[in-house]
Amino acid sequence: MRKVFFMIALSILLAVVSFAFAQAQAKIAVVNSQDVLEKSIEGKRVLNQLAEQDKKNQDQLAKLDEEIRKLETRLNTQRLTLSEEALLQLNSDLTKKRTERTRLSEDMARDMQELQYRLYTRLQNELIPIIEQIGKEKGFDLILDLGRSGAVYVNPAIDITEEVIKRYDALKTKK
Repeated sequence: MRKVFFMIALSILLAVVSFAFAQAQAKIAVVNSQDVLEKSIEGKRVLNQLAEQDKKNQDQLAKLDEEIRKLETRLNTQRLTLSEEALLQLNSDLTKKRTERTRLSEDMARDMQELQYRLYTRLQNELIPIIEQIGKEKGFDLILDLGRSGAVYVNPAIDITEEVIKRYDALKTKK
């Protein structure tokens, strides 16, 4: 009985050791997608496009805010001198402007999310073949996105981010 138990324990130990050894042989690399977005030519273009659209949106909202402020000021300063009908009309105009601003803000937020998703998806679809090519050339078994991995420490020797950026920039400058 002891001999059987010993053989089972030895078999389990060998399986664990061989599994650990096999794991140690895996070639792993990481790429930081956030760095690619911030440092590559196309990534910078995407970020600039998003920033420009956001600025346009903010300017448009600021213009509406100013119109609302003017209506509020007019309502407060002329409350006693306006007729009841004019006062009701001014209140109605103010309510409409506030509703318009709320709807516009919601529409802009939704449009920005859609634009961001579309641009990031296109960028990701262009990067995946480059990352796969590097993985095949260098014999990596696994390439992780450092931005999404939750890794606390990564050896810089396995980081292929700069190479991905160089190849992506080269691809984009050819077009």
